[in-house]
Amino acid sequence: MTARVTIASVLVVLQAFIYALGNVSNSWSIAVCAVYLGATLGVRLWARPKPPGSTFDAQWASTIGVDVVVFSALNFLQSNGVNYTPLFALPMLLASLLGPILLALGTAASVTLLLLADAWWFSIQSTGEHASRFLQSGLSGSGFFAVALLANQLALRLVREEQLSKTGQAMARMQTQVNELVVETLVDGVLVIDANGIVRSANPASRRLLATEDSTGMAPFVLATEAIWRPLVEMMHMTFMLRAPQEADVSLEHLGRIARRLRVRTRLAASRDNTNESLCVMFLEDLREMEARIRTEKMAAMGRMSAAVAHEIRNPLAAISQANALLEEDLHDPAQRQLTRMVSQNAQRLANIVDEILNISCAQVISPEQHGNALMLDDTVTRIAADWTRQTASAHLIHMATGAGQATVSFDPEHLRRVMINLLDNALRYASQTAAAIEVSTELSVHGQAQFCVWSDGQPLEKTVQTHLFEPFFSSESRSSGLGLYICRELCERYGALIGYQRAMRHGVEGNEFFVLFKSADQPIQAGPATHWMARPLPFDTLSM
Repeated sequence: MTARVTIASVLVVLQAFIYALGNVSNSWSIAVCAVYLGATLGVRLWARPKPPGSTFDAQWASTIGVDVVVFSALNFLQSNGVNYTPLFALPMLLASLLGPILLALGTAASVTLLLLADAWWFSIQSTGEHASRFLQSGLSGSGFFAVALLANQLALRLVREEQLSKTGQAMARMQTQVNELVVETLVDGVLVIDANGIVRSANPASRRLLATEDSTGMAPFVLATEAIWRPLVEMMHMTFMLRAPQEADVSLEHLGRIARRLRVRTRLAASRDNTNESLCVMFLEDLREMEARIRTEKMAAMGRMSAAVAHEIRNPLAAISQANALLEEDLHDPAQRQLTRMVSQNAQRLANIVDEILNISCAQVISPEQHGNALMLDDTVTRIAADWTRQTASAHLIHMATGAGQATVSFDPEHLRRVMINLLDNALRYASQTAAAIEVSTELSVHGQAQFCVWSDGQPLEKTVQTHLFEPFFSSESRSSGLGLYICRELCERYGALIGYQRAMRHGVEGNEFFVLFKSADQPIQAGPATHWMARPLPFDTLSM
């Protein structure tokens, strides 16, 4: 449309120039060109043509028709020897590029007929040889047909290439989004570094591993700006220099913080034609998390092996206990009966360990239809504590402080009893013999979560003990199986609860406190791996079970 306006302007200037030279008979041509300029300006400024398509469009036909009529009129009114035939190339190109092949050929046929009609009219008005004019019109028409066909085919090819390009771009954008999503969600850190040491891209995991107090790690940034990142800079230089992948364990020494140990692997993304810049892709993995996964896998393997061993031990152990009981019936010597009692006690101890191991191996996250009963927390805790007090004759040591009101929790009564008794036994083992040395309390947190606590005035646990407090087979006593707290944790996870440890003050005395945070009875427990949740910040990393 801009080309039409330009041609119309040139025609107006040309006709005005011819008129100024004294050709007064050119007034009709000036009027036609002026009207054509107004029409092209109107279409250019206000018309909103549809996109090119394969169907007939009346709007495009009217635009092309205006051009054909105007150029035909100029060709018919020519009185100054100017040949306007080349102007027909504009409507021909419009029809060929912006319409179907039929419109292009139809336009070429129309122009050819108009040229032949003009030659015929000229032959009537004048005498002489007119064959050359008819020949020129025929050749021009043939050329227009060729232009229409070639231009239309080139336009169709261009449209196909454009569609393929758009499809490829859409697929490339989708692939880029997928790649970015994968990189963003990777547990390992990923850095993309150029040869100048500038980090072009850094995913959230890498920013977390590299974070310092003075830098945010948001790309782009220069890797050499932080002194603690020097090992990474050296590995990057080695990758570019040797053009080979590198792998090493490095330690990032943060001031005032524990050094972070990383497993670093680099790969070189080099251009095949050496025309583009090469990039170093650096993968960062926290060695602590790697070691934790290895420990978890080892513990799982140990658990399976222990369950198999415990299952094999159960039958011969039952036979030993039964044989010992039969032997004790026939013995009357006190010394011999003392030996059978020792055998019975140790066999019972082994049987308890076997039962605990088998309970762990059978522990699974409950399904939604087995989410336990809705228990009144205060009533249940009070009843279990009273039973435990009568059995252990420790009424003078325990103090009850229930404050959960009518709060209900989702928990199996027998499982809650087992958790409480285990915590109370531990508290009794390490508490002093003073009054209120053990306190059992219930309360509601600021977020409305019910919890109960077992507090004792024992000595603080060592840091190494706190770190492995809820791990299986870990105990500070030689005669303990180390499965009590681990089973408590497993039972709590079944019902979406959280068990933890902290030092707490009670009645002006600092002691050890184990607490359980419950989900309310009206909250559904999702099937699958247990989700750890907390109502308040806790001081020890061991609380993430």
